[in-house]
Amino acid sequence: MAQMTMVQAINDALRNELKNDPNVLLFGEDVGVNGGVFRVTDGLQKEFGEDKVFDTPLAESGIGGLAIGLSLQGFRPVPEIQFFGFVFEVMDSIAGQMSRMRYRSGGRYNMPVTVRSPFGGGVHTPELHSDSLEGLMAQTPGLKVVIPSSPYDAKGLLISSIRDNDPVIFLEHLKLYRAFREEVPEEEYTIPLGKAAVKREGSDLSIITYGAMVHESLKAAEELEKEGHSVEVIDLRTIMPLDVDTIIASVEKTGRAIVVQEAQRQAGIANHVVSEIMERAVLSLEAPVLRVAAADTIYPFSQAESIWLPNYKDVIETAKKVLNF
Repeated sequence: MAQMTMVQAINDALRNELKNDPNVLLFGEDVGVNGGVFRVTDGLQKEFGEDKVFDTPLAESGIGGLAIGLSLQGFRPVPEIQFFGFVFEVMDSIAGQMSRMRYRSGGRYNMPVTVRSPFGGGVHTPELHSDSLEGLMAQTPGLKVVIPSSPYDAKGLLISSIRDNDPVIFLEHLKLYRAFREEVPEEEYTIPLGKAAVKREGSDLSIITYGAMVHESLKAAEELEKEGHSVEVIDLRTIMPLDVDTIIASVEKTGRAIVVQEAQRQAGIANHVVSEIMERAVLSLEAPVLRVAAADTIYPFSQAESIWLPNYKDVIETAKKVLNF
């Protein structure tokens, strides 16, 4: 196996699917000649040609409309929205068209679109580039929403997403693109959508999280272990559909839980996770389920983002409130 960053793993997944399926098309702003803003698609146009990997105008609404039309003609489009903060320009295509095409057509048409987009804070981007808007997608029926936290997961989940017959929003956290390397098989493999991963076993507390907060939570769990606390960390990987079974099994085992997200408290999916726990496992709880999240404000300018973003210290503080309840 090769040591890959998340950028390399995603590139490898795209190469795999472009090679294996003539109906897979990759397009977006600067994804061709330049290989994307973060070089995620580097080299793919040269390898597969301009008919398979091509640039579009700076018009997200046009990118969405193109993806819908291509899907209806039997293609499997993989459009890129250059930053997910620009999703508002293409919301009608995603929430008003892609998400409901199967229902609207009585099952006659599928919508095998995988919308890739970077998001997330901690890298000092300009306004609108780092917003965590995954909650908008997760609250739109008909969409699947995937957020990998590692190179290995990114490759397997992306291949599964491209092969899925329903629209998938595939979000790639900016801070994780080149944060670390890990072993990733060079051959193709898939990870099922809708299945969480237990990243760390524990018996005293469950931390349920996703994206970059997986790593903050793992760091917090290591620190808490030094104080004698056994903490389980669950990486949701797919936030819609949600793997409720894995969440509930963990909570029933530990009796305590916190939910960690980068998005604001009013956003993301923490509230949904807490609701599922309360409805299904309230009698197993020894303490209230608490949340770690950003403040309910607009994402701040980069000078203040390190104060605004949740981190492992916030996770530890909240975990101790639950553990000591």
